[in-house]
Amino acid sequence: MFNFFKRGKIEYIIAGLGNPGSKYAKTRHNVGFMAMDMLAKENGFEFKKIKFNSQIADEYIGSKRCLLMKPQTMMNNSGEAIYQAAEYYNIPDENIVIIYDDISLDVGATRIRRKGSAGGHNGIKSIISCIGSEDFPRVKIGVGKKPNAKYDLARWVLGEFPAEQTDSLQSALANAIDAARLIVNNQIDKAMNQYNS
Repeated sequence: MFNFFKRGKIEYIIAGLGNPGSKYAKTRHNVGFMAMDMLAKENGFEFKKIKFNSQIADEYIGSKRCLLMKPQTMMNNSGEAIYQAAEYYNIPDENIVIIYDDISLDVGATRIRRKGSAGGHNGIKSIISCIGSEDFPRVKIGVGKKPNAKYDLARWVLGEFPAEQTDSLQSALANAIDAARLIVNNQIDKAMNQYNS
C-alpha cells in the first residue's frame, strides 16, 4: 500500500539481483528481479522511479521502511548500485538484504544466510567488493545445477526455466519474499528455520 506520509528513516535495503532488459527477464539469473516483482504485486506498489542505477520503490515491509531495489547495472556490477544507496541512506551492512539465484540449490529450494563469501556468484562478489564487507544477509533461490560439468555456466544461468518447473519456481519466490519480510522485521532466525531447504 502506498504511504502518503512516510515516517522515519529508511532502515533497510532489499535488493533482488538480475540483468536489465526483456531478453533476460525469464532467465535463471533473474530470479532476484522476479522475487521483487512478486513482492511489489503482493504489497501493491510499483518500481516507477530510477535512482542509484536501479529501479526503486520506498515502501514499508511490515513495520520497517525499506528501499526496494532492482539494480540496472548488469549483474556483475550490482555492487555499484547497492553501495550508492547504502551510502546515501547510511544503511549498515547487516540491514542490506540481497535476493539472488543459486545453482547449488534445486529449483524450488531457498536458503537464508546471515553473511558469507560470494560462493562464485559475480553479483555477490561485486557487492562484497563495493561495500567492503561480507556481513549482509542473503536469500538464495535455487535454479538447479548445470546438466553436466562441461556445460557452460553463463549459458546455463542465462537460460530459461522449463515449463514443468514453473510451480516449484513460484513456490520458491514466495518463500524468498516471506523470508525477506521476516529478516527486515528482526526475525532472521525464524526465516532460516522456516525456509532453509
